[in-house]
Amino acid sequence: MAPTPLSAATPLDAPSADSVAPGAVALSPRLYSADLAPTRAANRTWGRYSLFALWTNDVHNIANYSFAIGLFALGMSGAQILAAFALGALVIYGLMNLSGYMGQKTGLPYPVMCRISFGIHGAQVPALIRAVIAIAWFGIQTYLASVVLRVLLAAVAPGLRELDQDSILGLSTLGWITFLGIWSVQLVIFAYGMEMVRRYESFAGPVILVTFAALAFWMYQRSGFSITWSTGEGYSGSTMWLKVLGAAALWVSLYGTMILNFCDFTRNCPDRRTISVGNFWGLPVNMLGFAFIAVVLAGAQFSIDGKLVQSPTEIVASIPNTAGLVLACLAFLIVTVAVNIMANFVAPAYVLTNLAPKLLNFRRAGLLSATIAVLILPWHLYNSPAVILYFLGGLGALLGPLYGIIVTDYYLVRRGRVNLPELYSESRDAAYHYRRGVNLRAVAAFIPSALIAIVLALLPAFESLSQFSWFFGAGLGALIHYAIAERHAEHPDVSGEEIAVDSAHH
Repeated sequence: MAPTPLSAATPLDAPSADSVAPGAVALSPRLYSADLAPTRAANRTWGRYSLFALWTNDVHNIANYSFAIGLFALGMSGAQILAAFALGALVIYGLMNLSGYMGQKTGLPYPVMCRISFGIHGAQVPALIRAVIAIAWFGIQTYLASVVLRVLLAAVAPGLRELDQDSILGLSTLGWITFLGIWSVQLVIFAYGMEMVRRYESFAGPVILVTFAALAFWMYQRSGFSITWSTGEGYSGSTMWLKVLGAAALWVSLYGTMILNFCDFTRNCPDRRTISVGNFWGLPVNMLGFAFIAVVLAGAQFSIDGKLVQSPTEIVASIPNTAGLVLACLAFLIVTVAVNIMANFVAPAYVLTNLAPKLLNFRRAGLLSATIAVLILPWHLYNSPAVILYFLGGLGALLGPLYGIIVTDYYLVRRGRVNLPELYSESRDAAYHYRRGVNLRAVAAFIPSALIAIVLALLPAFESLSQFSWFFGAGLGALIHYAIAERHAEHPDVSGEEIAVDSAHH
């Protein structure tokens, strides 16, 4: 397959054989495909509501509620929990906007975005780190959704419980049926591409928002309209602020994956204001509402019987009528699928496409990543705290350094000036070829910052700092990369008509 020529004068449209011009860049089939090309302006259909709905699903998921309720169980008061989430939400909003603006301006998916700072081949490392985490969590979240479906089916048809008694590779017959059922539904949605993902997220957002609001009101009513705002005396003084800052930092860390590859979604947005407004309602406003609902759920249950719940599923299980139980379970299933697709399906699909553009497209790569998620038998991962902590936790600690390097390189080193055509070129003279396709300066910044982030995140001796490991990693990665780049005057060697993306085009 011969390289496809691309003119630098076509900044946003996907490159094609028709875009031949003097001085055109020859595209390498190992780096370019239609799915990896910048999003065409005509295809940018993600509006403010799309982003709001996206975040509604991601914020109001069962795992996040378990995290927030856990803070209540640890002794933080309702006001302290609200303060922690407000602070964390503002930080996430700022970080997510930085990542999102990059995607909107360039139209690039995350693996191609990584080529700017790490090189056309070195980009495979940060891309694969994100993909491995996503594939593992895709399998785990699919398994958790299948557990909810098993509860639902057993409530509607008690006779099915007989299929839940055996074990095949660690899962019962009913477990396999529900797991593969949820797995298949996600594949069907994904098979229709990002537009179907947008439509499903837009549908699921209001469903889960109404469900949790109704659940909170029901619990508030059961408690006699009087909830407990703290399980004890709570914290005060410097201890209180340390707890609030720690909880806020952990909340930011939970979004470390999406902060990295948010450009996979914003590449479909028409302008920056869409991102700013959509993120504002979807992140700080939405997260405050989420925190308030979590406090009501935990405080109402504690007020009723003095018990601490660990998850909203325990509250749903106490719903007295079958119809209410079924509706709540269906809502939980809808949001779990929505979260799984956005956070754990889109990213590996682009990454695997980036690995072999000639063999894989977006849909085939999605099917491959979903198949891998089944083969790893994710219920074993979920039931192994050591795997979650050391493997997924260790990989998660690498996300901060990656973000620091990528964002610093884009905004401070290159000042937002990117030569899009040369991101798909293997020419030694191309801007992102560096040394054999790898930017050793980015690697030199990544290694020490990653090691420090892993040590802080995993070693018991640094437990008091572990919740801040993402910030340490991101800050160190950013500082080291900027220092090295400035020392070697590493600025984009493009000017005038060669600049494929610059403010003049927007």
